[in-house]
Amino acid sequence: MNDQPAGQHPKFEVRAHHTESTVTVYQAYPPHIGGPAARDGRFPPSWSRERMTWIKPSFLWMMYRCGWGTKKDQETVLAVEIGREGLAWALRNSCLSHYVPGLHGDAAAWKRRLREAPARVQWDPERDLWLRPLPYRSLQLGLAGEAAARYADEWIVGIEDVTPLATEIRALVRAGEPERAAGMLPGERPLRLDGELLAHLRA
Repeated sequence: MNDQPAGQHPKFEVRAHHTESTVTVYQAYPPHIGGPAARDGRFPPSWSRERMTWIKPSFLWMMYRCGWGTKKDQETVLAVEIGREGLAWALRNSCLSHYVPGLHGDAAAWKRRLREAPARVQWDPERDLWLRPLPYRSLQLGLAGEAAARYADEWIVGIEDVTPLATEIRALVRAGEPERAAGMLPGERPLRLDGELLAHLRA
C-alpha cells in the first residue's frame, strides 16, 4: 500500500516492487508503442532512443502522471521489469535535475555534470490513492543516450500491460472502495541500495 503515514518513510527513499534480481518500473505510452512492447517484451523500432525516457518505480506516481491511463499518448501503462544491476548503473551515473549547493559546489559544476550524465534524477511527491501529494518523495529516473540504449537493449527482463489493473483500481477508488483498491496495488517495498548510489542524489 502506498497510502501509509509519512512517518513510516524517509523523505528520499527508493520504493519499488522488486525481487532479489529485478525491479519493476512504470511507463505510459500510446497504444502503437505500448501494445507491441508488451506483446514482444521489448520496445518496437518506433521507440526513440534519441529522447530522454523517464521510468518510475512508484505505481501511484505513474497513475498521477498518466491520469490512470486516460491522458493522450499515455493510454497504455506498462510495468517494465529490469535487472537491479541496471538500476544501480543508472543511479551511479545520474545527476540531480536541479542544483543543490550542498551537493554540487558551484552551479557551473552542476551544469557540466548534468550535460555529461546519461541519467537524471528527480524526487517528486509520492501520491496516495486519490493522487494527492504526500510529504515524502518518489524517484523519477530519466534515461538518455547510453542509459536509454542499455535500458532498451540490456536491462529489460519483461514488459506487462497493466492498463486493465489501473482501470480497475481507479474504478474502485471512484466507487468509494479505497480498501479494495489498496489491496490491488503492486507491493512496493524499500530497496536496499548501497549508500554511495544515493549519496549524490538526496536533495
